[in-house]
Amino acid sequence: MEDEKGVLVQSLIDTVNEISTISDYRGTVKKQYCNLARRLKLLTPMFEEIKESKEAIPEETAKALVSLKEALASAKELLRFGSEGSKIYLVLERGEIMTKFYEVTAQLEQALSAISYENLDISDEVKEQVELVLSQFRRAKGRVDAPDVELYEELLSLYNKNNDVTTDPAVLRRLAEKLQLMGIADLTQESLALHEMVASTGGDPGETIEKMSMLLKKIKDFVQTENPNLDAPLKEKNPGPSQGGQASSDRNHKAPVIPDDFRCPISLELMKDPVIVSTGQTYERSCIEKWLEAGHRTCPKTQQTLTSTAVTPNYVLRSLIAQWCEANGIEPPKRPSSSRPSKTSSACSPAERTKIEILLCKLTSGSPEDQRSAAGEIRLLAKRNADNRVAIAEAGAIPLLVGLLSTPDSRTQEHAVTALLNLSICEDNKGSIVSSGAVPSIVHVLRIGSMEARENAAATLFSLSVIDENKVTIGASGAIPPLVTLLSEGTQRGKKDAATALFNLCIYQGNKGKAVRAGVVPTLMHLLTEPGGGMVDEALAILAILSSHPEGKAAIGAAEAVPVLVEVIGNGSPRNRENAAAVLVHLCAGDQQYLAEAKELGVMGPLVDLAQNGTDRGKRKAAQLLERMSRFIEQQKQAQVQTESQSQIQEARLPSNAADS
Repeated sequence: MEDEKGVLVQSLIDTVNEISTISDYRGTVKKQYCNLARRLKLLTPMFEEIKESKEAIPEETAKALVSLKEALASAKELLRFGSEGSKIYLVLERGEIMTKFYEVTAQLEQALSAISYENLDISDEVKEQVELVLSQFRRAKGRVDAPDVELYEELLSLYNKNNDVTTDPAVLRRLAEKLQLMGIADLTQESLALHEMVASTGGDPGETIEKMSMLLKKIKDFVQTENPNLDAPLKEKNPGPSQGGQASSDRNHKAPVIPDDFRCPISLELMKDPVIVSTGQTYERSCIEKWLEAGHRTCPKTQQTLTSTAVTPNYVLRSLIAQWCEANGIEPPKRPSSSRPSKTSSACSPAERTKIEILLCKLTSGSPEDQRSAAGEIRLLAKRNADNRVAIAEAGAIPLLVGLLSTPDSRTQEHAVTALLNLSICEDNKGSIVSSGAVPSIVHVLRIGSMEARENAAATLFSLSVIDENKVTIGASGAIPPLVTLLSEGTQRGKKDAATALFNLCIYQGNKGKAVRAGVVPTLMHLLTEPGGGMVDEALAILAILSSHPEGKAAIGAAEAVPVLVEVIGNGSPRNRENAAAVLVHLCAGDQQYLAEAKELGVMGPLVDLAQNGTDRGKRKAAQLLERMSRFIEQQKQAQVQTESQSQIQEARLPSNAADS
């Protein structure tokens, strides 16, 4: 019971500490959110005294503290969005935002009211402080602050306008100034905030967020038109006296509108170093690298799962951008220097490094409670930013976390594997994790851990497998069978983590046979046909890779896949039609049985449509199948003619044979 009390109270302290690190709230919610954060910080002394007390917590108060823990978690998410969320969204959806704010305030007030302070071993000063906080929450429940009506109405008007309608520049200027979107950094951050919202919706942004993105584009175009040198170096923005006349005349010259295809979908800026990701979308290199370093494994624009974090330079687009710049009298964007230090260094402060050192000491202590709480804190720190990930690794945390993967404490194990997942986002850390012997231990968690630990173990293996040599190491460690098991019996998130890991591992030819022998093909076929179809994309992508392997082709054929593949080619999404056709191409290579079956099921019409309207790869695969199908039909016709000819010859002989007899 004492342990449960300690864990509960420590989690309350940790949550308030995390809230304390959130700052710079957006102007539209700044007053309310600053007040809420300040009040919550005043609860820390109560939690500290409860933690130090030797007395047990009354049952009713314990229940109230659990409710308070949930309320604090809701408050933390609310405050984080108020600090990092979209400024445009916070204005347009102010009603929804404030409703959520009052709901959280009421939740906190209710939980605090249920605590029996007289039965707690806390000082009178702390009781008075909590009573003050409670009274402030009660007053805040009924208070409604007047919003900036003019800002809301002007923004709403622009939001509802057709894209082709010209907007008054004075309105755009007021909006940009009030929203504090006058600088390139602010505009980029707003764009990233909207992309984060798309990611959180599971890839379906809806009309609201799409229109907000278009609204941001209008503001961005206005700001860049008013200040063409917004992206220029400081010395170009502030010309010397000899350049003054030229600079003055330039202000009257409107910059040409940048074509949408030349803008990075994340920053909305003209791309300097465009690169292609595995979904075929193009981004500015620095922007997509920041997106990946933040832990995302989806394409920001399409929300498809990235099969690899590798990027490829888009030389064609870079050349087109340079030609457009030259035609419009603009200095072509200079590609950032590709020379990087061989090792990433952290910009963490001495205080942050000291905190990490203290946590590492706890990891090495003999106390299971200290290990659990330290692993949990490292997990959160590693999730927060790239500097933390580098500093934690530099301090020597990786071997200690690997050691905790075999602990019998399931919660500690879960924290440790998730911390390694977060650390692995940093490229330099991937090698350190594998070289510390982590892979067998991660596979151990994948086999016997809690469901959340297994999911994060699969995600860690995916992250590590981005490096080609790690695909071999992970495949040889026995990771594939438990990944197939998770793909079969995991939660929806677990299945997706297992699928992305298996896809990446099966890029290496030597792992394809292992996956087939582990029974992945029947599992994938089940996912293709299960109600809801939430895993169809992933299942087809893996089947497309496996079908090029002899064992994979045989297993897919044995699983009676042709009817399902024909159905997807006819009615699936563009990417799924493409992958289904790719599987069928391999299946039908040298095997007329499957060609005949596909023809019988009516594949010709869907293939013709795919050849005309599919993705580039889909068109190629459809053309291959149509060519094979044409040859097959021609062979059938020839065989039929030959059979009929032989029958006629035999019939012609019958009378003479009869006469002879």
